[in-house]
Amino acid sequence: MNGNSSFNVGLYIRLSRDDGNVESDSIVSQRSLLNQYVIENNYNVIDEYVDDGFTGTNFERPAFKRMIKDIEFGKINMIITKDMSRLGRDYIGTGELIEKYFPNNNIRYIAINDGIDTFIDNTNNDIAPFKAIMNDMYAKDISKKVKTSLHSRMKDGLYVSGRCPFGYMKDPNNKNHLIINEEQLGTVKLIFDLALKGNTYHYIAQELTKRKIKTPASYYNYVWNTKCSSKCISQEQGVWVDTTIKAILTNQIYVGDSVQGKTKKINYKLKKTVKNNPKDYIIAKNTHEAIIDRETFNYVQTLLPKNVKRPEKKRFYLLDGLLYCGDCKHRITIRYQNKTGRSYTTCDYYRTYSKYHVCTTHTNNYETLEKVILDNIKNVCHKYLDKNKIKDSIRNIKFEDTTLKLKKQIESLKLTNNKLTENLDKTYMDMLKGIVDESQYLRISENIKKEIDDNKKYIDNLKNQNQETSKIDSKKIEKYISEFLSLENPTRELIINLVEKIYIYQDKRIDIIFTFKNTT
Repeated sequence: MNGNSSFNVGLYIRLSRDDGNVESDSIVSQRSLLNQYVIENNYNVIDEYVDDGFTGTNFERPAFKRMIKDIEFGKINMIITKDMSRLGRDYIGTGELIEKYFPNNNIRYIAINDGIDTFIDNTNNDIAPFKAIMNDMYAKDISKKVKTSLHSRMKDGLYVSGRCPFGYMKDPNNKNHLIINEEQLGTVKLIFDLALKGNTYHYIAQELTKRKIKTPASYYNYVWNTKCSSKCISQEQGVWVDTTIKAILTNQIYVGDSVQGKTKKINYKLKKTVKNNPKDYIIAKNTHEAIIDRETFNYVQTLLPKNVKRPEKKRFYLLDGLLYCGDCKHRITIRYQNKTGRSYTTCDYYRTYSKYHVCTTHTNNYETLEKVILDNIKNVCHKYLDKNKIKDSIRNIKFEDTTLKLKKQIESLKLTNNKLTENLDKTYMDMLKGIVDESQYLRISENIKKEIDDNKKYIDNLKNQNQETSKIDSKKIEKYISEFLSLENPTRELIINLVEKIYIYQDKRIDIIFTFKNTT
């Protein structure tokens, strides 16, 4: 290439939010500098590429991508920027461009303020890698300062997240303060009301969809990537899903507390985020008006373990979700047999791992089982009302207060983790002995470690629940019991309010864990 006229120039301009307050880095300032340089050197400008508001720590920028395409199509053979930091602040990516990509594609690169010109042999070119590292360190330092500032504002109770939680909106007079969204208020209250009646996430989601209540995604103008026939739910309405219901019911924001810092970026160069441990959330109390009172919210949390995501069933069972295997402590499911026209119970753990003989079937006729359990509950309720206490001598009934139940759950999870750790050690020894190869060990160990971490998180949740869950007072208990006894066919809502869990043993024993405390 001889003479400046042989160069087809692309001017690249970039400004991120982090350095937007620096006047010399503004779009106008960069454009002015580049145009003046082009005129002085009599270059032929083909196009201008501007990324306004994009970070330099990665290259996922629309104008930058368009520029790369033009290079590959042979449209331009020279790129000019104000300095190297405008091209990028990631020293690895920037180095790849300047030292490999541009030379391979016969592209001349000039960074005016840094004195870099890849078609001229000078010392500035030699120190370009060091400048790239300094630009990268600058981006990292800015990221730390921004993160520190955000955390400080979160701790002060200022709402700094971009999107508001469903049921709230940003105060027009203060963007860092939440106010109630009157249009969504009724939906949030309805979700909590349905949860108080013992309904599952799945049931609540279905009920809201049936009532054609708009989903959060619909309010945020989320576009579905599916083909919808005339029989589908409209995009304006949307379909409620279990995870959305769970997110609302477990969000402390609805009692007036600011809950932020739920996610974090992997590092300052990537947009990808990961979830934080709940104990690392930044919570500020009483920062905005509550939609749900604390007592109601805390009580709903005690019902949530029963609100697990369950497959949609055609048949309704009064005790569904309350039955557990007394031997292995896993759930007991209820299945309907078309041949016999009857429903039977089965231990989930046995059904899943039957060939390993980890448990037994625990098969019972559901209709008979339900009658026995209801009779036992009625017997206990009569005793409670008559003497205001529960006797340990009542046959086949076990009573535990909420605190004792939580402690037992925590101990059970700790024992499970100990066994998992032993299995992990055994698998490692098997790898050393050549019984399993390294890839098998890594796969197995990853699954075991994940299960251990999940159990630890659940233990933390149980400890918090143990501290925060308010006990149901005696008046409420008597109210629930009176309603229960007055009905020939009790409702699921009343059962949920009275019974925590029901353990079924292979020898037909039954342990009923009530929600109210044992009094003697």
